[in-house]
Amino acid sequence: MTFPLLAVICAAALLGPLLALPRQWRVPIVVGELVAGILIGRSGMNLVDPAEPAFVFLADVGFALVMFVAGSHVPVRDTSLRASLSAAAVRQAAVTVLAAVAGIGVALLFGTGQAPLYAVLMASSSAAMVLPIVTSLGLRGPRILATMAQVALADVVAIVALPLAMDPSAAGRTALGVAAVLAGAGVVYLVLREGERRGTQQRIHRVSEKRKFALELRLQLVVLFTLSGVAVWGHVSIMLVGFSFGLAVAAVGEPRRLARQLFAITEGFLGPLFFVWLGASLQLQAFGGHPRMIVLGLFLGLGALAVHACMRLLGQDLALGLLAASQLGVPVAAATIGIQQGLLAPGEPAALVLGALVTIAVATVAAGRYGAHGHLPDAGT
Repeated sequence: MTFPLLAVICAAALLGPLLALPRQWRVPIVVGELVAGILIGRSGMNLVDPAEPAFVFLADVGFALVMFVAGSHVPVRDTSLRASLSAAAVRQAAVTVLAAVAGIGVALLFGTGQAPLYAVLMASSSAAMVLPIVTSLGLRGPRILATMAQVALADVVAIVALPLAMDPSAAGRTALGVAAVLAGAGVVYLVLREGERRGTQQRIHRVSEKRKFALELRLQLVVLFTLSGVAVWGHVSIMLVGFSFGLAVAAVGEPRRLARQLFAITEGFLGPLFFVWLGASLQLQAFGGHPRMIVLGLFLGLGALAVHACMRLLGQDLALGLLAASQLGVPVAAATIGIQQGLLAPGEPAALVLGALVTIAVATVAAGRYGAHGHLPDAGT
């Protein structure tokens, strides 16, 4: 990794905000970053080597931070959100059953033997995608909160289940690693809560802000990277580390200054670098030799939309069901793990990302229509 190469990566990542700039397009910023990676990576001009160790390491750091920010933005302290958990749990249980059936069907149809993985993908949701969509459109009210509860629940369950689904042969080792990471996140939550109760957090915040020490950011990064080390030791994706630690911070309450600092380092540098690395790692040429992988991606995306749309039978608005189907973190993590560990067939990582893009496109349109048809604010009727 050289400075000119890093400049190329950062310049390419600007495609994300450029495509997201026209509001009427409603293009998520990560889509442009993925496209940028595709253009300069293995499927395009081959300007960067996604296997270069420094690039891979920085991308892993970016992935951990992206998932941390996603977890920290889940409104777990909202009492209305917690009150919606029972209904959300029922809907998500129904989605999981339907996704399991659909996953088996898709795996049999394409002969990949990846039924558990496909089921997890189609049952998943992405708080990292749904929250920005809801915020940008100003959606609110009981129905939105119930949907957000469902999304948060699906995100947590899918993140825990993904490593088990991808490599069932290592289920015992993976389960131990998952338990270690979740236990670590639980300890962090208890320490943060006690620090909040004793006023330690406030004192650190005042000193940090007055002296410009950025102590909160430094401490959070120490914890994040320590837990990431535990995850690597336990052969667990750092996705679980970032998201569970983010939830712990959200449960206590994230200081605004820390949120701004994290936004700067994640959204300005390491997050875009991760998505560019992922795009650069995808080999779209494999679609030429395996065109059925394009169809697989479409099946996965449309399957996720279909199983979530079925929640209309349980009283959920169709638009909100499609919104809840929006996925990003889990398919990206599956593609990342598959690329790094060689667990997926040629073209399959790109198929997973294609499926996610299908759900994002439909969910964005559905949310826009929901807001445009007089659901602002949602009166719960």
